[in-house]
Amino acid sequence: MALKHEPNRQSRREFLKTATAALGVGLASQSITVPPFVRAASGNKVRLAAVGAGGKGAGDIRETSKGQIVVALCDVDQRQAARTQRQYPDATFYTDWREMLEKEAKNLDGITVSTPDHMHAPVTMTALSLGLATYTQKPLTRTVHEARQLRLAAQQAGVATQMGNQGHSGIGYRMVVELIQQGVIGKVKEAHTWSNRPIWPQGLDRPAGSDPVPDTLDWDKWLGVAPDRPFKANWPETLGYRGKKGSVYVPFSWRGWYDFGAGALGDMGCHIIDPVYWSLELTAPNWVEYNGPDPKPEMFPTQETLTYEFPGTRYTGDKIIVKWYDGGRKPPRELAQMGIQESGKDKGKPRELPSNGSLFIGSKGVLMCPHGGGPQLFPSGSFKDLDRPTLEGWDHYMIWTNAIKGDGKTNCPFSYAGLLTETVLLGVIASRVPGQRLQWNTKNLRFTNSDKANRFVREDYRTGWEIKGLG
Repeated sequence: MALKHEPNRQSRREFLKTATAALGVGLASQSITVPPFVRAASGNKVRLAAVGAGGKGAGDIRETSKGQIVVALCDVDQRQAARTQRQYPDATFYTDWREMLEKEAKNLDGITVSTPDHMHAPVTMTALSLGLATYTQKPLTRTVHEARQLRLAAQQAGVATQMGNQGHSGIGYRMVVELIQQGVIGKVKEAHTWSNRPIWPQGLDRPAGSDPVPDTLDWDKWLGVAPDRPFKANWPETLGYRGKKGSVYVPFSWRGWYDFGAGALGDMGCHIIDPVYWSLELTAPNWVEYNGPDPKPEMFPTQETLTYEFPGTRYTGDKIIVKWYDGGRKPPRELAQMGIQESGKDKGKPRELPSNGSLFIGSKGVLMCPHGGGPQLFPSGSFKDLDRPTLEGWDHYMIWTNAIKGDGKTNCPFSYAGLLTETVLLGVIASRVPGQRLQWNTKNLRFTNSDKANRFVREDYRTGWEIKGLG
């Protein structure tokens, strides 16, 4: 279905000067004013831009733009973005997303946002204020407050939104939802989720000193809303990190820093907790509690166990406990109740849990799902005659692109992704407040028993980078 073009009642440049003055989007706590623009496209093709064009961003723009038009690319790291630039020689390249939106918004239908976590919300909020459809990588934001505000903004904007947790469209996770909601393993008594992350440094102190910034990197724009700090090229071995050499921050190790990322949970939680949150129809948790090493001042711990308690749903009892493990921790093997291997050379030996996955303990059995795989039911003999649903594969990227055209709706819009992200990020906060069960009041967006934890719900942006309604 082709999109119609109608004349704008005010120019994009005029709107940007008004709506994003001092990078302010003009979002009140509960509403956003979107200009009366009707999205336009060239024929039946959607016009897209990418903020973050290297690494994951390269894949996001490639997969969402199949058969479409890539108008512009933006990245603060020209070396990382070089290959994508070569793939789209007709796209205008920018190093400042603010300049790109000012100059190109009138030519766009949507953007992909594939930056480090701390820049997800600022870019996405600005795009929503311009009526642009937005595909934003997981986790949707870095703070709980940002997640709440983006959800509200997307609701008001009425454009196609999608979070980049591709497993949500995969057959494996959708099958989990079908089986759980059919009651195949009965009422779910508890659920466990885990990941082998982090695969980057965590639990360290910031290295002293500074190094020259590479000519291809705009360090100030990479920092964006985060507090200023010097660039540091490599980790000194004296700090205890003896892994592969690489920058302390760019292009990957930013995930371990509070200012830029959300740690192992932020990286994988929106993937692995997703089928639990989705299938059980969970809402906001009652409380969350951290168990693990004492955190460093600026970095996430090396490993952790997080426990959430949620109100019960029709698929659980009155309450439901969900646990998260990372850094080499996993659920106790006996908890899985999977018994022993039933055949083959390993008969009689305990089963191994995959490196990343989820586990549902039900009143009639156990469901285990490796991340990226399909659900397994135990004891297997009890489910050998089960007629599993037949599902077709979905393209998580093109679902969003097609929705921009008016062809269907997205399946992980911010209305859902914002709630999931809030839950994940509550665990991120808990890791910074060890030794306390944090009671959560979702209506007021506050913990009722910890002023320290409340300081992390919403964090200020660097001077000159403020976005109204966010930082």
